[in-house]
Amino acid sequence: MQNSYLTQIKDYNIRRAWPTPGKTALLVIDMQRYFNSVAQPIVNNVFSIIEFFRENKGKIFFTRHGHRDPETDGGMLARWWGDLILHGSEEWELIDVLPMQTGDTIIDKNRYSAFFGTDLDGLLKNAGIDDLIVTGVLTNCCCETTARDAFMRDYRVFFVADATAAPTEELHLASLKNLAYGFAYIVNTEDLCQKLENN
Repeated sequence: MQNSYLTQIKDYNIRRAWPTPGKTALLVIDMQRYFNSVAQPIVNNVFSIIEFFRENKGKIFFTRHGHRDPETDGGMLARWWGDLILHGSEEWELIDVLPMQTGDTIIDKNRYSAFFGTDLDGLLKNAGIDDLIVTGVLTNCCCETTARDAFMRDYRVFFVADATAAPTEELHLASLKNLAYGFAYIVNTEDLCQKLENN
């Protein structure tokens, strides 16, 4: 399926670039127990990219979505969904196959974008990061919103088609097309790791 995504969006995914070693950070968006069923099909690919970054001492940022008090920090998300991830709950934890290591950073957030109300932008700028690789869930909510926000902050965004997932293929492909059209280079796991290794 990984190459079929790129085939299905080829009319939009016309720009070519690859991340710059030493100037690139990996974002692992919301790979939490709450999203386990959606995340399972992409776990191996996300893990492969994480391991590549670990071996090459790259910067890794995990995001974790959660609300401490939905009445005060839920906002429109609470009104829209009615069901939120509670900060500190079992569902809020990262899935077990993606353990944290010293040097990784967790960004706790309570909106779709990993930039909204967090210090992510400052941390990236302080680390000299120009390029962001986006992985995780949900393609069409937190991943896409974060990618768009990153683009608006002048980062080059590399969105991994087979290391992101949505509740349906239709939603996943719609986001990939929109992002390819105006915000991100859409890549797959295998090509990404090969290009980074060869640079």
